[in-house]
Amino acid sequence: MSSAQSILQPVPRHAGDTDADRPSVDAAQLSSLRALPDKVGQILLGKDEAVRLAFACLIADGHLLIEDLPGMGKTVLAHALARVAGLQFNRVQFTSDMLPGDLTGAAVFDRDKGEFVFHPGPVFTQVLLADEINRASPKTQSALLEAMEERQVSNDCESRPLPRPFFVIATQNPVDQLSTNPLPEAQLDRFLMRLALGYPDMAAELEILRGEDRRVLLERTEPALDAGLLLALQAQARAVHAAGPLLAYIRALAEHTRHGAGLAYGLSPRGAQALLAAARAWALLDGRDHVLPGDVQAVFPAVAIHRLGLGDARGADAAARELLAAVPLP
Repeated sequence: MSSAQSILQPVPRHAGDTDADRPSVDAAQLSSLRALPDKVGQILLGKDEAVRLAFACLIADGHLLIEDLPGMGKTVLAHALARVAGLQFNRVQFTSDMLPGDLTGAAVFDRDKGEFVFHPGPVFTQVLLADEINRASPKTQSALLEAMEERQVSNDCESRPLPRPFFVIATQNPVDQLSTNPLPEAQLDRFLMRLALGYPDMAAELEILRGEDRRVLLERTEPALDAGLLLALQAQARAVHAAGPLLAYIRALAEHTRHGAGLAYGLSPRGAQALLAAARAWALLDGRDHVLPGDVQAVFPAVAIHRLGLGDARGADAAARELLAAVPLP
């Protein structure tokens, strides 16, 4: 299959596919998908790769953790992503005195009805910005686990489904800053990707200083998707073909992290599945109906490093290059 074959053409059927795997997305919608990172890039300047990774995370139906210093654009990226995707958006500022019920909601007694009535918390939305998540207590952090993994909230022996799509964008400050609580490994694993934005280059920062306030630009930005189209695109991403040698390459990368890299622990099977899902979404954004090794390499730092305990996101690229260089390409 030629690497130039485009997803804008009818997608060929592969073994194991069913009609349910064929979402109703036309060529024009797929073409506009490729332009979405540029729309966000007009607001968050000089961070094209991070923006594209964030979109891949959304298309892969995962969750995103953004780790960096305050003031680097983490919240702007979350707002812009939700705005362009046309999704419901809630922001929660995590603090040390925040309780789990402040996030998930609680049952309150209604005198008129003579019964307890559940009042949904801010987690009942399509895009949840969990701002400075590592400033909250571990108990409050763990309240997100069920929501992120099961897409539901349990309260008083009743499970309540969350809206679909459901996308958590959590931001955290570096753990060496005051009043932070490191996320446990189990919760880190629930994030498909972890990113660091870093400082803008000179040209981008000068444009930021000369330009309008980012909040004004956000208000003027028109949605380019909606919930129904996004769900169809997520199904389309799951249908992107991954050939046998490509799957073997992902397996070899996982095996190297487990036994060949001298790490305390390696990439889990769920981590390998996350790598494949992210690579499929990256291929879709690139206009292809099949995954290439370059897609796996492009998403590997964001998907794998936080699952391997190799420091914060700011040093991910160097650690990832070492791991990738040790595994031959298919």
